Amino acid sequence: MSGEAGVSGAGVSGAGVSGAGVSGEAGVGGADVSAVVNGGTGVSGGAGVGRATAGPAGERCLRSVLGRFATGVVAVATRDPGTGERAGLAANSFCSVSLDPPLVSFCVAHTSSSWPRIRAAGQLGISILGAGQREAATRLAVRGGDKFAGLPWSASPGGAPVLDGALAWLECTIEAEHPAGDHVIVVARVLRLDASREGEPLLFFRGEFERISR
Repeated sequence: MSGEAGVSGAGVSGAGVSGAGVSGEAGVGGADVSAVVNGGTGVSGGAGVGRATAGPAGERCLRSVLGRFATGVVAVATRDPGTGERAGLAANSFCSVSLDPPLVSFCVAHTSSSWPRIRAAGQLGISILGAGQREAATRLAVRGGDKFAGLPWSASPGGAPVLDGALAWLECTIEAEHPAGDHVIVVARVLRLDASREGEPLLFFRGEFERISR
């Protein structure tokens, strides 16, 4: 999913699964980056060989490192109030921001073709995907076509699309957008929410959708 949404690893947010993340790549702490760039002791404290983060080789290294951070996956969707047309994307960069006021965030690539349509609608539904929703996540991560064809969904009280079978959903409005490199950090205000079912989450790890193994 490397060109549509934002993922904190490397690759769910564009157009297909690339590298290791749903949306591109997220930020790395200053000390860790310094260790990699300067070839110091490394993040783990070992005597690993440091690698530069500039250029294609550096990007591949960053994707590889950040892809080792497992995340959940959400579907971000909306429906045009005038035409009823739906738009959506998948993201693994979703996180809680604040309880008072209730805010969440996710990242979207600047190259996303779905985000402008979602932004224009103003209201969006966020579905926290379960382990059995790999197909839905894959479909929402790619560009073009009718992403919702064959995907069962329901409308939230405010009319935002939420996927049937999701572990939970949130109905939100866009609070703010903050440019960050090749992505934008979207902060959304939660209006309504519900934990709709129990089950295992869908995970994203090293460029692949996974499930918890026990």
